[in-house]
Amino acid sequence: MAVASGQERIVPDLDQQPASSAEPDWMRKERIRSYSITPIHFKGEALGAIVSATREPFEEQLRPWGRIFADHIGAAIVNARAFEEIHRLKAQLELHNTYLQEAVVEAKAFGGLVGQSAALQQIGRQIDVVAPTEASVLILGATGTGKELVAHEIHRRSARKEGPLVRVNCASVPRELFESEFFGHVRGSFTGAIKDRAGRFETAEGGTIFLDEVGEIPLEIQSKLLRILQEKRYERVGDDRTRRTNVRVVAATNRDLKQAVAAGRFREDLYYRLNVFPIQVPPLRERMDDIPLLARHFVALSAKELKCAKPRLTRAAAAQLQSYDWPGNVRELRNVIERAVILAHGGVLEFDLPIATQAAPAAPPSLRAESSAGGDAQPKFLTDAELNCRERDNLLLVLEEAKWKIKGPGGAAELLGAKPTTLLSRMNRWGLKKPEHGPS
Repeated sequence: MAVASGQERIVPDLDQQPASSAEPDWMRKERIRSYSITPIHFKGEALGAIVSATREPFEEQLRPWGRIFADHIGAAIVNARAFEEIHRLKAQLELHNTYLQEAVVEAKAFGGLVGQSAALQQIGRQIDVVAPTEASVLILGATGTGKELVAHEIHRRSARKEGPLVRVNCASVPRELFESEFFGHVRGSFTGAIKDRAGRFETAEGGTIFLDEVGEIPLEIQSKLLRILQEKRYERVGDDRTRRTNVRVVAATNRDLKQAVAAGRFREDLYYRLNVFPIQVPPLRERMDDIPLLARHFVALSAKELKCAKPRLTRAAAAQLQSYDWPGNVRELRNVIERAVILAHGGVLEFDLPIATQAAPAAPPSLRAESSAGGDAQPKFLTDAELNCRERDNLLLVLEEAKWKIKGPGGAAELLGAKPTTLLSRMNRWGLKKPEHGPS
């Protein structure tokens, strides 16, 4: 009663009081003569009580000390709670920062949703439609296409943009640690669990969790992931307490999940739960129009990050990039450009691409037109004379475009993607010389 009421209770001498149910029997058996109960309160919250008992009558001069001790103990309890909460929040923040650093490293591999191709514009429209909702999204596409960037854009354009975006690379999580990685664990729940640890769903509270390579999640964990999607509930490993979560799930995979479902490696109910709104990210070879924009973006980004002089990306070099089929997609493009920036030393970019996997160059416009003019028409070839004539005409066009400047920035050699000595040799071959006077 003293704790609930907040009032101190002092019995100075039990021998002078009638027997009461308020005093337990053990007090009289132990010949207790006086006792006091001082409630411990802090800002209206009952934290406990200090109980003192003695076999001597209560001394009045001790009365203030009960309240002094109670106030000090109350402050100590509150401080201990505060330090525990600070420690918990600090640990969660450190974990969150680790996840964010991983996400930033991944995002740097792509730089941004750069491009103007029809395929990229379609992805942008899909993101605009689904981002404001709470729907789960499944991003499909080959490795290196930029699925991470689509997830970032969905989060950035959503109502959860002020919350965290936490990425889990499911392909890199050891099988036996999946449950702890997702849901966290309590101290002592398994060997090596030396302290409580928040899982990634807890860290993503109020924001978005991005499950990259979701097809790698083991079957035994898939049922628990399904429960989170359906009921918004989970438990830490080794903990009986059920926690609620407020997290949006965005997943990505380079696998055929329908095939995995048919093979029994992926739960069908989980697949449909994740696949509410699928977004297909095309490979880079299907958005060749975006390569010049991506290349310029990566050149600037690489020069800044590597602290190199910014080199020049010529039209010929951009055309070379467009002639390659990019099996490694945007990630490979970034790596190729980064290497070229280092080697360029601020000059013209040159790319060393494998010729064996380069895409076949498009046929000249005249040949395409002639080959499609009739249903049975065969593509026409060029004679040596015709080919030589075209080479000479092309050289002349380039020289006029460069105002007969041979080398240096904007020179004809740079525009052609050839060495100045090679260009001079061709000019001598065809007898091309800079006009002495301009046209009248």
